Amino acid sequence: MIISSEQKHPLENEWSFWMYTNKEKEWTANLVELTTFNTVEDYWCLYHHMKLPSELNTGQDYAIFKKGIKPMWEDESNQKGGRWQILFDDLQYHVLDAIWLDTVLLLIGENFKNADIICGVVVNVRQKNKISIWTNSFNSSAALEIGRKLKTQLRVPNKIHYYKHNTSKSMYNV
Repeated sequence: MIISSEQKHPLENEWSFWMYTNKEKEWTANLVELTTFNTVEDYWCLYHHMKLPSELNTGQDYAIFKKGIKPMWEDESNQKGGRWQILFDDLQYHVLDAIWLDTVLLLIGENFKNADIICGVVVNVRQKNKISIWTNSFNSSAALEIGRKLKTQLRVPNKIHYYKHNTSKSMYNV
């Protein structure tokens, strides 16, 4: 069954799906915008045709960011912001896939009170996998509210930390 654009459910924002491939090139050459979507149905079409994070090679990333914002600290929208980071100590692939999906749905569904400061979400496939929600501001009350909601909604047992983009020191944790 084909759904016409009039029958689709629009999202509040248009989103870009990015992949970092970690080939031996300059960092920015590895970062590729694969597609954009702006409806619920288009997101699910993308989801059902992409590999799960657990199926990516070590060193690869997925990112979903508001259209026009690149998933890099140097992007103007990210320069004064930071990120909430969930770190997975073990190779818990089923947990990584589930939390990635839930985080993306929270994000594109605009389920945060301060959704306007959210830029996007990244999953980093490494020895210790990470999922991060990036913000354009590290305003304490707005950032803390996002972190609390993220931890509560995802039922993450460990503390999650907020890092300003230009530092590796944690500013907040919940």
